[in-house]
Amino acid sequence: MLRLAGASALAILVSANGAAAQTGGLVPIDLFNAPINPQSPVAVEADSLVFEASTSTITASGNVVVRQDGYTVSGESLVFNRQTNAVRFQGAVRIVDPSGNIADTVDLELTGGLKQAFLQSITITTYDGARITADSANYDDALQTLLENASYSPCGDCIDDKGRRIGWSMRADRITYNAEDGSVYLEQPSLALLGVPVAWLPFLYLPDTSDSALSRVPRPIFSYSDEVGAQIGFEVSAYSSQWTDVIFTPRLMSRQGLLLGAEWIQRFDNGSFQIKGSGVYQLDKEAFSFSEAQRDWRGAVQTSGTFKPVSDWTVGWSYTAFTDAAFFEDYDLSTATSSVNEVYATQLTQDSYFDARVQQFNLLGDVLPVTQDRQGQALPAVRFEHMLELAEGAGRVEISGRLLGVHRERDAAATINGVPYSFGYAGNKQHATFQTGWQNQYIGAGGFVATPYLGGRADVAYYDGTSGLQDAPGETTLWSATPIAAMDVRFPVSAKDGSTVHLVEPIGQLVYRGSSATAVGITNDNAQSFVFDDTNLFSYNRFSGTDRQETGLRVNLGGRYQANFVDGSYLEVIAGQSFQLAGENAFASADAAQTGIGSGLQTDASYAVLGAYGSFVPGLMVGGKLQVDTDEPRLTRASVGANYANAGYSAGLDYTYIAANPDLGQLIDQQEIGVSAGVPIADYWSVKARTSWDITANSFLLAGAGLQYDDGYLLMGADVSRTGETHTSPNDTRITASFRIKAPAGLNAGFDY
Repeated sequence: MLRLAGASALAILVSANGAAAQTGGLVPIDLFNAPINPQSPVAVEADSLVFEASTSTITASGNVVVRQDGYTVSGESLVFNRQTNAVRFQGAVRIVDPSGNIADTVDLELTGGLKQAFLQSITITTYDGARITADSANYDDALQTLLENASYSPCGDCIDDKGRRIGWSMRADRITYNAEDGSVYLEQPSLALLGVPVAWLPFLYLPDTSDSALSRVPRPIFSYSDEVGAQIGFEVSAYSSQWTDVIFTPRLMSRQGLLLGAEWIQRFDNGSFQIKGSGVYQLDKEAFSFSEAQRDWRGAVQTSGTFKPVSDWTVGWSYTAFTDAAFFEDYDLSTATSSVNEVYATQLTQDSYFDARVQQFNLLGDVLPVTQDRQGQALPAVRFEHMLELAEGAGRVEISGRLLGVHRERDAAATINGVPYSFGYAGNKQHATFQTGWQNQYIGAGGFVATPYLGGRADVAYYDGTSGLQDAPGETTLWSATPIAAMDVRFPVSAKDGSTVHLVEPIGQLVYRGSSATAVGITNDNAQSFVFDDTNLFSYNRFSGTDRQETGLRVNLGGRYQANFVDGSYLEVIAGQSFQLAGENAFASADAAQTGIGSGLQTDASYAVLGAYGSFVPGLMVGGKLQVDTDEPRLTRASVGANYANAGYSAGLDYTYIAANPDLGQLIDQQEIGVSAGVPIADYWSVKARTSWDITANSFLLAGAGLQYDDGYLLMGADVSRTGETHTSPNDTRITASFRIKAPAGLNAGFDY
């Protein structure tokens, strides 16, 4: 909003509010004799606006038209000299008064009330309907804009066609916009909702109008939970300047008392840091079932910073300390399930990327200290990538590397229905990876596309053997070299009948990775997550991290179909299958984390996968994924989703099915379904409800409902939800509030508590 106001500020200099003029030729005697209301609005049109700092002039040119209260002055060029305050049409000018008299002249100078309004009265209506007003404006070489007694509303008068107040507006005694750094400073700002003033601040400084800056605007806090009761809070900006913000965030809770929070934000020319702390003396610590939460004092300290010491480089840190890991969740301070303590340095150029970090990972929630000790620490995590474009037609070379050092205090292991899992071993491990490759793309007759790849990968890893688990490796060093060759071939064929465009693209890939070492990291710390579907069907290496790699000779076969219809609807389908032709199948080689087992790639002929996405009705989006064991045949995994939103009505459906997999300890099928709906009950008002059901356990996962007001500019709502016994946070009741202010130009700022 404020960025739009600052960018539009120069346009006000062609506004006029008065109608006194002098002409240099013979004109009718009643020209400009009709009375004029000085408060009547002014309309100004021009093809372009140019500010010349060297001459201190502003020129509006191309079909310049000034209209007010029946008067029209038009010409090709209007010049304002800031040093002399002269306002002058240059060249041919036509004047039309309310009586219909017309005079053609040359070089018309605006005087009297017309010029006074030109300098002092501002009304801007932007292309998207927003309105900016101010009593006066001042400019300093186009770098600083001062608006006195200014107001902004994204919806103009903010009155709908039925005469009702909608949206929001703000006003300030003065707005200072600095175009050099994008900062905005507001004196005595206030906010009105539906025409009613609701908030006021003595001042507000925004270093810019990005989402991160707007997120720091003070806002109220409302919520409810069983453990803390009803909660109300607010943010107070104790001090704010271009460089510093000090914010206090007290919260009062009906069951736990007063939670105090404070934040210090310090900005510099090349970066910023922040320190945030919060704490509470619990009046009813027995309200929490988690043992670590049952203490008198609870709190946390957070700090982070980021700096750009030189071009292309960014350095920073992030650190969180807490009395217990459940503090943030219990007091609605964060919805995150983990936090990372780290120090990092990153370089990014047009063709290179380098990142080095030292990291400690913490789980958040009902997590005991002994569980935190099972989390690995990255000491260090280093990554680099470089792209080298060769001569035209010669392709490109990609060079990349990773270094991962892992330290863990305790073994992380579990047994699920008799299947042992080892997610990480105690001790120290280092794994370095270096890979380079060349690829090029050749397009043949009829659109045939061939993309060859030649490269190699080298790994060296060491583990000190500290773990006491039975399946843990002893002290081990591993060296591995993997030559890589691949060919991707595609033959896209398109057809159209004048209204519909079809694209059929058969795809084939042959991939060779010449190594028998699949567990190149000795222990698997960063490649434990894997699901085979349409997103990684055509991939040379499907493992999510460097500690595992595919091996042998494999072919991936399938294709893509796309249809785009004249009414804007579309359909996309991706399907295929993968086959291990020779060498060791990495997905049949189990590691201690059971990665790849039952994934559908463990056999020579993989499961078939399909993904389909489309939209056939305005407001309706559908999609689904399938994974099928073609040997039996049987459905092993499926998910289907649909969402509809139109004319205030909304509906959603999500269904997930995962077949039993005893090899992974999953003894029965898993099925879940979720349904949501929204129905308008009055203009701008709607009721929404949602529920998720655990079909396997025959129990609800979550149920919730809410009431929402949304007129396109202002959104307010309240919601209540309850989780079931099989939810990750069972039997939890929460009441939340939502508030957002929006503008057509893209502003969407607010909160959800």
